[in-house]
Amino acid sequence: MKKLSLSVILLGAVLVNAQEQEKGTQIEDVIIVGNRNAKRTKLETPVPVDVINIEKLQKSAPQTTVQDLLNYVIPSFNSVRQSASDGTEHIDPVTLRGMGPDQVLVLINGKRRHTTSLVNYQNTVGNGSVGTDLSTIPVIAIDRIEVLRDGAAAQYGSDAIAGVVNIILKKDIGASATASYGISGRNDGETYQAGINYGSSLGKKDGYVNLSLQLSHRGKTTRTQNHDLDIFGSNFAYEFADDPVAARAEDDRIIKERGLTRDDFNFQIGDAQIRQAQLFFNSEYPLSDSFKLYSFGGFSIKEGKGFGFRRLPGETDNVVAAIYPNGFQPVLGSQVYDFSYAVGARYNVNNWLFDLSNTFGSNTFNYNVDHTNNASLGTKSPTSFYAGAHSFLQNTINLDVSKSINQFNVAFGGEFRFEQYQIKSGDEASYTRYDINGNPAVPGSEVEGNGGSQSFIGFSPDNALKKSRHSAAVYADVSYDLAKKLNIDLAGRFENYSDFGNTLNGKLAVRYEFIKDYAIRAAVGTGFRAPSLQQQYFNNSYADISTSGLGIVTKGIFRNDSDAARALGFDKLKQETSVNASAGFTLKPANRLFITVDGYWIRVKDRIVITSNIEDPRLAQYNVESGRFFANAIDTETKGVDVVVTYDWKLGGGNLNISLAGNYTETRITDFHFPENLVPSQDEYFGPDQVNIIETLSPKTKASLGLNYAVGKFNFMVRNTYFGQVIRDGYPFGKVQSFSPKVVTDVSVGYDITKSINLTIGANNVFDVFPDRQIYENSYYGVFKYAPVQMGTLGNYFFGRLNFNF
Repeated sequence: MKKLSLSVILLGAVLVNAQEQEKGTQIEDVIIVGNRNAKRTKLETPVPVDVINIEKLQKSAPQTTVQDLLNYVIPSFNSVRQSASDGTEHIDPVTLRGMGPDQVLVLINGKRRHTTSLVNYQNTVGNGSVGTDLSTIPVIAIDRIEVLRDGAAAQYGSDAIAGVVNIILKKDIGASATASYGISGRNDGETYQAGINYGSSLGKKDGYVNLSLQLSHRGKTTRTQNHDLDIFGSNFAYEFADDPVAARAEDDRIIKERGLTRDDFNFQIGDAQIRQAQLFFNSEYPLSDSFKLYSFGGFSIKEGKGFGFRRLPGETDNVVAAIYPNGFQPVLGSQVYDFSYAVGARYNVNNWLFDLSNTFGSNTFNYNVDHTNNASLGTKSPTSFYAGAHSFLQNTINLDVSKSINQFNVAFGGEFRFEQYQIKSGDEASYTRYDINGNPAVPGSEVEGNGGSQSFIGFSPDNALKKSRHSAAVYADVSYDLAKKLNIDLAGRFENYSDFGNTLNGKLAVRYEFIKDYAIRAAVGTGFRAPSLQQQYFNNSYADISTSGLGIVTKGIFRNDSDAARALGFDKLKQETSVNASAGFTLKPANRLFITVDGYWIRVKDRIVITSNIEDPRLAQYNVESGRFFANAIDTETKGVDVVVTYDWKLGGGNLNISLAGNYTETRITDFHFPENLVPSQDEYFGPDQVNIIETLSPKTKASLGLNYAVGKFNFMVRNTYFGQVIRDGYPFGKVQSFSPKVVTDVSVGYDITKSINLTIGANNVFDVFPDRQIYENSYYGVFKYAPVQMGTLGNYFFGRLNFNF
């Protein structure tokens, strides 16, 4: 009860079963323990959680970030890098059990983590959602990660519809360090990472301070080179030319005359370049045996460099030919600052545990656009622009109380949370359209070319805003254990938001062991997710492919409370509501063999999404081709099953750990909610491409088989991960394409050079498996050779890592 996970308990009924790793087993060794009640042991809690020992996992795994590590060990967890998708290219959206990124709550040491300020709106996974950037947390600072795979809004409040990710920071005494290098089989995407962790005792009794510093660099990758483009012609691929061979030869001649190469015309599509520095701390100071102070937090700065659609020489509305005679591909640079801290005190009197804490977090995302132009300025146009920023901050105050009484454990408490969202405008030239005299254009003035910085139009003063809200909550939960055979958890939570009102939720979970080591478990509960401030107030103009096939045009996203939204009849956003149910069993049929099977069903009403592009004459005054709006537009139903089997086998003087885990998830839209004053077609309101993102863009089936063998000073790991079929709908200008299932193989070999130094070498995707090539109809003039679906487009990746313990 004295561990940091106590704060998880005090926040509410944690209702978890963990798949924890025993001492002496390997990284794939996932078994079941309980952490809701100190009296519970293995196989004794009502719902499933994966508990991942990060230090052991990172030692031999090729992946280097939190989201990538979890993506390969938890089948119901998905994270895929995106390409040419503005800010989403710099912050990977993550999902759990087929739900959205904003339906997963992230905690650190049991305290609510703030979300990013970024809204995903580029038709990627999680479109219209606001998630948490797991990459801001350095891997070297983490002891373990608990992934609760069950709805938990009755315990934690908003966002916990799909589950909870709880990151537990290290509190070790001593020092460790790691240094790694990796590169893809195509000699790009170089990865450097170095980290050091140092822990020291603090005070006279059980106090500690643990510090972590991590530096990392990931190079860009290029996964398509458009050698099929008629560079100086009509912007159509050679296959559409009357004489493709002659057209290509003529382009080669002109390129040579100008002292250029075909690389000057290639589209860069692949992973963005990311550089990052992170500093984290975790501490506790005992003033007495019963009174302790604690604090943790950290700072992360991330700089990214991504790439937009290439502007071709023939696009006179977008390209200043005197500056870029051969067209250009814009570069989107990001600077993301993430800061967090928590301070609190725990007091134990007569076995009553009190925890008072304050947790603060902020995320700021700055945009810089380079190698671009404002076409309306002609030759006077800058080629680099500051395009503005958005930020989000959150402050949460918690008071948590708990006490164990015989077979009962009682917990209750309260929470007050303040949130603020801000958009800052960029350089004037990044968002303004000018007339031929260089003045901001007004209706009727003569203009040449589109305004704003191409690829990412800057935020204007009309976009700029600062909005805030607050919420207050009270909760209580009771758990009951009878002779380690029957476990019952009951929880309830009431919450009030200043911007939309009240919500009341509850949960009941039961586990019954009918035969020793054989148990059934089930849970049912209601939940909610409050509309984020980002969804309520994000607005901008952006460049995209025209729905009418006219090239790249300007479209708009409008605030939910804007004049445009009111004119079209959109209602004020309200909370999503959900009902969760799960049932399964746990068994231990033989020594060191553990099996869990859990089925689940999640219904979400009034789910918040971003609409398709709505073309309406009332939007013409905003100088956009079409507009998109956030709305409680759909109801969804998700059902699935998780299976985990682990076995430890003493073999040949060593230990072989076998782990088989699989997930099947299916989500479907059950209803649409159209505004009363707007009667578009369904395709225009929430079209096939948006339905595709919800229902079929992520694998319905995912599984992994891991073999980890440790003998003497050696450790051998082989892991196969199966990514099921996905479907991509290129509507409105493409076709439906199915991407066949793929299997990715990771391998590594580790050797203990000394008791303190370990060397590991290996590979991710050693057989160089890619998603299916994207069909031409879903590309942009042949670009996007591979779509970033399933496991992404990195290909094989080889790494070496040194680990030090002092």
